[in-house]
Amino acid sequence: MERLHDLDIAVSLPERFTFPFCYEPHPAVVKAAEEVQQYIASVPEWQEEINKGKMFGVLIVEDAKGRKGFLAAFSGLLADSNDHPYFVPAVYDMLQPDGYFKTHEEEISNINQKVKALESSSERKHFMELLEKQKTEAAEAIDAYKTEMAEAKKRRDWIRAESSNTSTQQPANHSPLYGRGAGGEASLIHESQFMKAELRRMKKRFAESIEKTESQLTIINNEIASLKQQRKQMSDTLQRWIFNQFSMLNALGERRTLTEIFAETTMGIPPSGAGECCAPKLLQYAYDHSLKPLCMGEFWWGESPVGEIRHHRHFYPSCSSKCKPILGHMLKGLDVDDDPMLRNWNGELKTIYEDEWLAVVNKPAGLLTTPGRNNMPSVWSIMSERWPDASGPIIVHRLDMATSGLLVVAKTKEVHQLLQQQFEQRTVKKRYCALLDGIPEKKEGEICLPLIADLNDRPRQKVDYENGKEAHTLYKVVEARGGQALVHLYPITGRTHQLRVHCAHQQGLGIPITGDELYGTRAQRLYLHAAELALTHPVTKSIMAFKKEKGF
Repeated sequence: MERLHDLDIAVSLPERFTFPFCYEPHPAVVKAAEEVQQYIASVPEWQEEINKGKMFGVLIVEDAKGRKGFLAAFSGLLADSNDHPYFVPAVYDMLQPDGYFKTHEEEISNINQKVKALESSSERKHFMELLEKQKTEAAEAIDAYKTEMAEAKKRRDWIRAESSNTSTQQPANHSPLYGRGAGGEASLIHESQFMKAELRRMKKRFAESIEKTESQLTIINNEIASLKQQRKQMSDTLQRWIFNQFSMLNALGERRTLTEIFAETTMGIPPSGAGECCAPKLLQYAYDHSLKPLCMGEFWWGESPVGEIRHHRHFYPSCSSKCKPILGHMLKGLDVDDDPMLRNWNGELKTIYEDEWLAVVNKPAGLLTTPGRNNMPSVWSIMSERWPDASGPIIVHRLDMATSGLLVVAKTKEVHQLLQQQFEQRTVKKRYCALLDGIPEKKEGEICLPLIADLNDRPRQKVDYENGKEAHTLYKVVEARGGQALVHLYPITGRTHQLRVHCAHQQGLGIPITGDELYGTRAQRLYLHAAELALTHPVTKSIMAFKKEKGF
């Protein structure tokens, strides 16, 4: 079995399989990953592609005879292929030259070419330019004639006024001026009626001309719309067909298609690329070949994607949007590690300040701010028990579960609203302490990187200049030693994971916070602490400042 690679495993293997969404890679996984890294670095023709960034994975397995080894996989395609002998193949290979997918993909490509040809055709361009010219000429001509009509009306009004003045001053037997009498007034009325009718005729002529051009352009646009609709229907049908070809196994021998798996999720349908990540490929191959999965890990190779944060050779959890539903099925029948995020917290929540309206607490790392899954303890649940008569949401702002530090909570709905207004208006002053896995080049400065949720990999955030929300942080290096730096961070805005991303992203400090398993490397804890908080008391209007330094 050429896809199964030998591995000299000198350490005991885990009794339970890796929880893929939060894990510390087993030493056997690290060693297998090093072998994969040596291999991919030895293939010259791959270097340009993989150095741009790609996820790889390893799975430690055991066969029926007790032989242990590892399988390797890559996410998506490598060198425009699904199949390379060193790696496990795709769950379903869509790239077979004469296969269903390639045949229908070519049909869709042909429609794309027709659409592009029609959209850029000289005939369509001619009618679009002609229509624009006709509309411009019509508007200018009608405006000019309306101006002429207004001037004519002024002249008629003047004639009528002059005629009226003259008639009151002349003897009864004096002959009338032009405009007086039935004949003169009739001429003025006739002129007015004629000009109004001419305006209607002018508008009609222009409308008929424009309508003729629009109808000719509509014929082409309708053809484009029809082709696009046909393309969409064909794409949707092909996509559904593909998802049904991905028949995913689990350790119980049960099979479910991606369509069936995602039908039970809030998404309803699988996202593009589902089933093509490392973890599903590795598990599928293991089950197909009667190999027992023991532990696994996925690592990044190459540059970080634009907007995201990935570090060369670092291990990462499986993605949420694509892999979580799939692995929820594929891991059935395996004894899997518990989700470490669901471990009960049994520490103490200390109060720094309290009065009849609010309190400030020192949240420890590992405690949720608001209720999460499985009724885990949170600041909200603890304070709700302490304050059974409290009204309102209690929680005014949030700290990540892994972040420690000062948090203000409210006892009444009114106080909660007044405090939230201060956060929204950015009048609350905050300072965080963070330990970085490196030393910034500049000792102080500011970071402005707009952030948005990574919908394909929650709860990660990514930098997005087009759709992201403003995120602004000031920083100052306080101490540097042993290759690490203690920094003070001053968030001006309060976006999710703002400080973590601003530190780790290459366009920020380019140095992750120590222990940040999402954007850096896992450690004993996330070394980020909310050390200082200053705000105005919503009732007494006094300035309140709190400080709780954290010794790293």
